[in-house]
Amino acid sequence: MTRNRIVLVVLVAAMVAGCGRNVGWVLKPVSLTEELTETVLRADPGLFVGDKIALVDLSGLIVNDRDEGIFSGGENPVSLFVEKIDKAQDDPAVKAMVLRINSPGGGVTASDILHRRVKKFREEKKVPVVAVLEDVAASGGYYVACAADTIVAHPTTITGSIGVIVQTVSFADTMKKLGISADAVTSGPRKDMASPLKPLDLEDRKLIQAMVDEFYGRFVDVVAASRSKLSREQVKALADGRVYTGEQARKLGLVDNLADVDEAVALAKTRSGSKAVKVVMYHRPLGYRANAYSSLSMPAQINLVNLSVPGLLDLTRPRFLYLWTGRTFE
Repeated sequence: MTRNRIVLVVLVAAMVAGCGRNVGWVLKPVSLTEELTETVLRADPGLFVGDKIALVDLSGLIVNDRDEGIFSGGENPVSLFVEKIDKAQDDPAVKAMVLRINSPGGGVTASDILHRRVKKFREEKKVPVVAVLEDVAASGGYYVACAADTIVAHPTTITGSIGVIVQTVSFADTMKKLGISADAVTSGPRKDMASPLKPLDLEDRKLIQAMVDEFYGRFVDVVAASRSKLSREQVKALADGRVYTGEQARKLGLVDNLADVDEAVALAKTRSGSKAVKVVMYHRPLGYRANAYSSLSMPAQINLVNLSVPGLLDLTRPRFLYLWTGRTFE
């Protein structure tokens, strides 16, 4: 018996052995590339429904780095999100987009990259973009939502946390007790600013605070530009870092209305002017999507620190973050 026949016999035997009650095998062709694949979640009745609404997820921490943690799939979330937006923009049949956001935020730059990409999509594609906020859409998550022309939220959404945080740590006192010293040879007195091997001195704090204030001002400007009914001063009054429920955010003007993802899709359809649409999502090949909630995922978290990105809050490397860490206010 040839090798090919042996393989065939083994495959058939495995299929027969695996077939029992309510068990079967499905063989179908799949893409051999890793390019994004489109899945139609649902379509309005009709034989020739061509218009589409793209449903794009932003889930988990927003970091411009490959996610290689315990519960991760190895994707760079910034790259994946931009890739999905690009695919939607290149498809002339896409008449609207719904951004489903479930994120506590992340890096300042990563959040800004996604915000700018969505804004560019709106300006160039000239189609409605509706952001729907789910469990958590705080800090950088809300920052990205501000690129949409309409923001809706669940009543139980946690959003807001408009602000910037830089976490620093110093091991200097502990090292001193252990008899360990660290001396850095630098080209300037501030080259080792915020090093975990020395205390954060007053001048270091002033310089970091100035950068935090600049990024905070940028966040406030982004929100004020998105929320036409709120002045910059009104936004600033809400931007002390605290979070709000979806209902509180609606009353304060941070979101336009309360809605779930299905209602957000219906709103996007109305705004697009299409009479019949297909709702589509993008994913890597082999990823099954049963409905609009299928790919919603928030990997395991402790106090909203995502275990799938172990390096994000590495306290030995200060990072500028638009991130809600779980604390609201004193």
